[in-house]
Amino acid sequence: MKLGARVLKTGVAIVFALFLAELLKVPSPVFAGIAAVFAIQPSIYRSYLTILEQIQGNLIGAVIAVCFGLIFGHHIVAIGIAAIIVIGLMMKLKLEKSISLALVTVIAIMEVPGDEFLMFGLIRFGTVMLGVFAAFIVNLIFLPPKYEVKLFKNINSVQDDIIRWTRLAVRQASEHVSTKITITKLKSRLNELNTMYDFFKEDRSYVKKQQFAKARKLVVYRQMILTSKKSYELLIRLHKHENELGKLPKQFQFIIQDRLDFLLTYHEQLLLKYTGKLRPEHSKWTRHEEYLQGAELMERFIQQIASAQEEATEDEQFSSYHLLYILSRILDYEENLEHLDTLIVSYRNHHSKEINIDLESDFY
Repeated sequence: MKLGARVLKTGVAIVFALFLAELLKVPSPVFAGIAAVFAIQPSIYRSYLTILEQIQGNLIGAVIAVCFGLIFGHHIVAIGIAAIIVIGLMMKLKLEKSISLALVTVIAIMEVPGDEFLMFGLIRFGTVMLGVFAAFIVNLIFLPPKYEVKLFKNINSVQDDIIRWTRLAVRQASEHVSTKITITKLKSRLNELNTMYDFFKEDRSYVKKQQFAKARKLVVYRQMILTSKKSYELLIRLHKHENELGKLPKQFQFIIQDRLDFLLTYHEQLLLKYTGKLRPEHSKWTRHEEYLQGAELMERFIQQIASAQEEATEDEQFSSYHLLYILSRILDYEENLEHLDTLIVSYRNHHSKEINIDLESDFY
């Protein structure tokens, strides 16, 4: 069983909230622990937003609970009606995430009978807010998230798998069903990259110089994710049209294999370049003399298709229409790699001092 940082933070937040409640000798400290559970968030910025929402939600719950308690007493039916009104009002105000904790506040206040109802209601509202602030402090100090490291690690891992399967697919060496299953899993992992990117984007920098560097870094990571998606789309095309690709003349199959090997190696080295692991003499990628430009590749591609169709028998005819999709994916992938290279070089030239030390030391 693997325990993530959020799981550990939840446990620490509960302990810290209960400790503060007992230290302040607050009655019913359990409500502070419950509030801490709802307030833990995956990022510091989201934790800050949660505090604002929880304050609003708990104020609404407390006010409605006090009003219903004074007007209708503490009957269980009154508690249910108050809960319905709180839910409706908070949905109207778009505070859905705080509904659960607001309902806890309503129940905690309205279940207290007697003449000291108002005092106990205020104390319990304060107890709930104590748990919320305790969770924020834990989220701020204890195991602060390193979303950049996680994001790059996931990009690197996904891209390694895409490169591995692409090399197999272009040589018709991969098993069809296994490739199909892998493509489905890769799609899910690529979607997770977007979530991790959003977490990293939400982390705030408080120094103006760091904000500018962070903005440029976000552009680089967005292009990294986009380029990985382009390589994924290429893998899908190679898998979908593997029969058409296999019917191409051997000479042209070797041209495609050579070009993809070049691009995939280029992609691997771009990730190395970003982490500062590439030698200075290889900081700029140079193409070999025989490397075909896009227009040249398209022209040779069309010539080979025409030649193959002339020489093929009636049973050996293949669809050149699908093969054009493969070529377009290759060229699209190549353009995005070149753009990524430009962004990485620009970032390292202008912000080499802001490179994440954890990132450079944790990889390769």
